[in-house]
Amino acid sequence: MNLLTNLKLCKENTLKRSALLVFGKDPRNYLINAFIKIGKFGKSDTDLMFQEVIESNAFQIVDKTIEVLDIKYFKKRISYEGINRIETPEYPYDAIREALLNAVIHRNYFGPPIQISIYDDKIMIWNPGLLPEELSVNDLKVKHASYPRNPIIADVFFKAGLIETWGRGTIKIIEACKEAGLPEPTFEILSGGLVVTVFKDKYSEQFLLGKELNNRQIKAVFYTKVNEYITNRTYQEICEISERTALRELEQLVNKQIFIKMGQKKGTKYKLKLGG
Repeated sequence: MNLLTNLKLCKENTLKRSALLVFGKDPRNYLINAFIKIGKFGKSDTDLMFQEVIESNAFQIVDKTIEVLDIKYFKKRISYEGINRIETPEYPYDAIREALLNAVIHRNYFGPPIQISIYDDKIMIWNPGLLPEELSVNDLKVKHASYPRNPIIADVFFKAGLIETWGRGTIKIIEACKEAGLPEPTFEILSGGLVVTVFKDKYSEQFLLGKELNNRQIKAVFYTKVNEYITNRTYQEICEISERTALRELEQLVNKQIFIKMGQKKGTKYKLKLGG
């Protein structure tokens, strides 16, 4: 009981609701929607192929969810270094884990459950509860102050070494995706909650060759996967070609719906079209 008191999880020898959420055997006895729902969808949101529910306390539910996702839903690319077999998941574990931790800590426990929607080209993690009025979606892409919706739960997770409370969680999601060569994830307000969308890498060399791209264009796509965007000047430099050739080949990438053109004239940037 001393530990729970030190963690602010009880008061006058009475357990708080947060204690039951974090360490309870069945938190749903106290808050019915304290679980995570997973759905695998086909070509549209009406095409629900299968679904399941992950039930556990807040301290264990993230690891249990990642285990289920890894075993049942995530495919892995197999490669070899010498005789060593290497399995690379289609989504970086660090990004998914951070998104789930954020959802568990910041969700509105009086709202619906956390929902994970899996598609052929992306995974969406939605948690109920709007951002605090001090923050916007754009703030999540840079370092920002931490405003936990459930400060006691956040404090327990911090003391357990699971989070930092420096407002870097969403930045870590972005960085993990970039390091894995994936498009930048998005953060959106949707249906009264925050949804984090991590996109699968559809821009493999095989996919790009099927689009009849030349080696310079493929090189530009790989560059953009790591560096977020490319300009005409950068394309010229990394491919050692003229401005006119660079412009023509970049426009071809736009026409093939691989790049999105942003800005005008010298300020023009080209970004990957999310989701392929």
